[in-house]
Amino acid sequence: MKRKTYPAEFKEQALSKARQRGAKTLPDIADELNLSLGTLKNWLKESGKARSLNLPGEKPAPTWGAAQRLAALNESHSLKDQALHAWCREKGLFEHQLRQWQREFCNADEPAATPVDAALRQAKQKNEQLERELRRKDKALAEAAALLVLQKKFQALWEDEEK
Repeated sequence: MKRKTYPAEFKEQALSKARQRGAKTLPDIADELNLSLGTLKNWLKESGKARSLNLPGEKPAPTWGAAQRLAALNESHSLKDQALHAWCREKGLFEHQLRQWQREFCNADEPAATPVDAALRQAKQKNEQLERELRRKDKALAEAAALLVLQKKFQALWEDEEK
């Protein structure tokens, strides 16, 4: 049996149609394009591998920067169910990644609890405690000094009266 070859444009259109299929199934798309289901699945698998190889201009989703993630969130915000699934397939993303990115952007104002933050917070508390103790001891020292001065003055007054 002779192997059938397809032009690159046809292959790209078939892949695009498969990624943006909405409620249609892959067998429906394959029948519509007069392709075997295996061929279509192989093309999808190959295109997925090409994306994961980090082709020029296309980074895998986990390495996207904040600007790219925000753009993806904006694009996918209004999409629901099948349209969202198709969009995710096209971009090589998963829904849970979008939800995680959304949580990260929403919680960006809240400080993240890192070991460095915890150590800094602990050092600040220790510093405040030591400052309170220092102020208390300064007051006690000032009071003791005042009492000593008063005691000396009192003794000086009594000595003057005894003479």
